[in-house]
Formats: sequence, structure tokens, C-alpha cells
Amino acid sequence: MSDWPDRRILDLFGIAVPIIQAPMAGPGTPELAIAVSDAGGLGSLPCAQLSPQQTRAALELIRASTSRSLNLNFFCHSPPNIDAVRSMAWRALLAPYYVELGLDPESTPPTTDRRPFDGEFCELIEEYRPKVVSFHFGLPRRDLLERVRAAGAKVVSSATTVAEARWLEEHGCDAIIAMGFEAGGHRGSFLVEDMSRQIGTFALVPQVVDAVKVPVVAAGGIADARGIVAAFALGAAAVQIGTAYLFCPESNVPRVHLEALRGAGDDDTMITNVFTGRPARGIVNRIMRELGPLSSVTPSFPLAAAALAPLKAKSEAAGSGGFSNLWSGQAVRLARRSLPAGQLTQLLARQALQQLAHQSAAPGVRDST
Repeated sequence: MSDWPDRRILDLFGIAVPIIQAPMAGPGTPELAIAVSDAGGLGSLPCAQLSPQQTRAALELIRASTSRSLNLNFFCHSPPNIDAVRSMAWRALLAPYYVELGLDPESTPPTTDRRPFDGEFCELIEEYRPKVVSFHFGLPRRDLLERVRAAGAKVVSSATTVAEARWLEEHGCDAIIAMGFEAGGHRGSFLVEDMSRQIGTFALVPQVVDAVKVPVVAAGGIADARGIVAAFALGAAAVQIGTAYLFCPESNVPRVHLEALRGAGDDDTMITNVFTGRPARGIVNRIMRELGPLSSVTPSFPLAAAALAPLKAKSEAAGSGGFSNLWSGQAVRLARRSLPAGQLTQLLARQALQQLAHQSAAPGVRDST
């Protein structure tokens, strides 16, 4: 598969197919990353919910299975300052749900499991030397970033506005993911907080392409070959796909989440902060309707998730996703293919190349002006 109209990402990352599997902390697994990388794309391992020890174990599994390019993804949020008053207000809002599900509202919630990039993670980068390291919520401290680059990794991060894209380029990114408003999961925003002014993929990608010199990856609302072709038409050099990979057997998706994905329509997702304290797109459920979708009471990211965890566990065990973060992009209806991840990657690439070849072979449209 060599007839892509833009080879910058292919050459930069050492891959054959310009498809990046979105990291997706939780659903993303070593097996998913291996399958996508072996199919010629860029497999991604999400590390934000893993300890350094768990990350090492996953890397050992990947290293034993493939020598292809790999992306390690990390969050770079600042550790939150615990606001006791806000935490108490949040727990008070959740208390009736605890009682309804037979849980003790006075019990101590578990600790959060989302860890920002730090020195321990950086040591793993230096040891395992992945081809790509990507970040969400901006970039880490300069000293850590310099160590990542010194280890030979290409650095990538997500931008949700042109200003964020310019900032990332100025701070040393080798490529930028232009994350449209359609994308599922956490918004990559780090310079802006107003979700009402976020930009859709079709408008964002070409403006980012015009604003920066590094190659751009289109993300958000891309789940089939048509989306890939459109991304190239907008000036992107690759695409990042998330929701489509949730249906693959290699993904770690709870049953209630998968059922919600299978039944979701085009307008069944919203941006919410009730699950973690940070805006993210997911399928609308009970907790989003009753306490959100955007709440001013949630504790700082990622503390909101701790008090929700017992509700999520209890309801999922009963077959309900009413308190679960059912992350999904707006293109979920285009994504429903229960194929192994490698087959899906190759299918999307083959269909996109066919459409690109058809377009290039079609006769030009005469300008009648």
C-alpha cells in the first residue's frame, strides 16, 4: 500500500498505512496495539491508567510479539489540588444513588487511577525507545520532553484549536493531531476550557494545516474510508481512529459499553465532565442526564471518577451502564464492524486507496466561469 498522496507521516513514524489507532485509556490493550501495528498502521498503548510496572509488563508483551512501530500515550495534566468542600458537595450529589444501589454513601471512595507523565514513565521511554510518544492535554515539562526526544521518539500531541496547534509546534511536536469536536473520549484541550467554542474536524483540520509546518493527523468523526479520503482532501497526512476499534475483539470494552455502542445513533453522544471532571464525549446515560452533561460541582480532573467508581461497578454488575463512561465519537453508526483490528486496519486502508485511485482517475471538472 504505497500510493498514498502524502507520505510524511508514513516516513516519520515508519509505518505503511496512515492510520493511527487512538490510544483510548481503558479499552486500549497491548493486543489491540500489536494487531494494528502488524497490519501496517500505528498501534497505540494508553498508559494513563497504568502504573509504571503495568506499563512495563505491557511493553514486554508487545516487544515479544512485534517489532513494528509503536505509540505510547500519556496524559500530562497537573496533579489536582484537593478541594475538600467541592469533594463533599460532589459526594452529596451522588449520595442518593449510593442509597438506591445499596451502597454506603459514607464509605471512602477508591483513589483515582489516571497518572500524569513523570520521571518513572520517562525512564521506560528511555529503556524501550518506542517510535512515537503522544501526549494528551498539552506536553510534559521541558526536561521530561527533552529526555523523550533524546531517546529517539517522535513527539505528538492533540490540538482542539489552531492556537493549541501553533503552541504544540512551537514547543517541539513532530506532528499534531487535529482533534475535531466529533471525537470520542477526553477532549485534548489545554489552552481553552469553553466547550461551546470547540471546532468540528472539517473546519479544524485545514486551518491547522495552514497554520503549522509539521504534518497533521485528522481525528474525530472518522470511522470509514470516506472519512480517510476526506481527511487527505483537507490536507491531513494521516488519520487517528478510535470508536471503530472499540468493536474489535482485541479491545477491552465492558458489555454494557459495547451494547450502548451498538445501539447508539448519530445524536446520542454529548460532551460531559461528570465522569472525571474534564470534558469528554460519550453516549448519553442516566448520570449525564441527571447531573450534567456539564456540571460546575465536579472535582478537578481526575478526582471526580473516584466517587463514581462504586456506582459504576455496582450498576455494571447488574447489566446497566447508567453510571459508566460510555466513550464514543459521533461517527459510531459508521463504525460497527466486528472485525479483528488487523483486518479492520487493512480494510479501511484498502477501501480508502480504492476511492483515492478512483478520484484521481476521474476526468477533471471544467471551470465554466
